[in-house]
Amino acid sequence: MSDRTRAHVFATGKVQGVYYRATTRDTAKEVGVDGWVRNLEDGRVEAVFEGETAAVEEMVEWCHTGSPRARVDDLEVEYEDPEGLTDFEVRW
Repeated sequence: MSDRTRAHVFATGKVQGVYYRATTRDTAKEVGVDGWVRNLEDGRVEAVFEGETAAVEEMVEWCHTGSPRARVDDLEVEYEDPEGLTDFEVRW
């Protein structure tokens, strides 16, 4: 678990209604990270990624672009201690 890290991200822009959550879930599963993603009432998308540092960094980089129909204007990233999440889910 020592090589595991956790990134908590907030994406701003055209990130809702453009398959950002579903594509994030699919990409996270391909990369092999655990966590979750959800829409926020203020129009942002929030996500948490846990896994090996390189895989989490790959997801953070991916979030700067997101799904093909998305437009990410800003991405806030906070690094935290992993909580031991398993699997990846879309939260409502």
